[in-house]
Amino acid sequence: MRTIFLFLALCAMNFSLAQDQEERDDSFIRESNKNLLKIDIKEPFMQVAVKCNDFKPAAFEGGVAAYKDILNRYMYAYLNSDFYALTGDFTFTLVLDEKGKVTDVKGMPKVANSEVFFDDMQYVVRRIKRNWIPASCNGKPVASQIKVKMNFSSMAVDI
Repeated sequence: MRTIFLFLALCAMNFSLAQDQEERDDSFIRESNKNLLKIDIKEPFMQVAVKCNDFKPAAFEGGVAAYKDILNRYMYAYLNSDFYALTGDFTFTLVLDEKGKVTDVKGMPKVANSEVFFDDMQYVVRRIKRNWIPASCNGKPVASQIKVKMNFSSMAVDI
């Protein structure tokens, strides 16, 4: 019995001394960064009206809420926010042709690193394959513009 007790005491002391002598390397730096995104797309979207007697604004199949949902999901999926950390209110103008296809996306305001963000947004909007129902003037489809306002916030963190 003494032998077992002595053996257990030596093992316990050995383990406790081994933990005290362990050196820690606190200089380890991870090189993988990730940005946290917060996106708040405002409703309603604003339609830039065309001078016309019988103007009907452009519409999205399923409504503005459906487009907002798709845009939000695609932004989280396709934005490459490793190259910028932006916070603030941004307005994007979607330029639609007579067929309802988005032909251009323009972002405002221009701030530091916003051009990369605006290029990413062009890519995101073009990934959405569904077209808009074009605006019409006197029953004929016309080109139009839609303004989408959003509050965008990206924060860089180390993982």
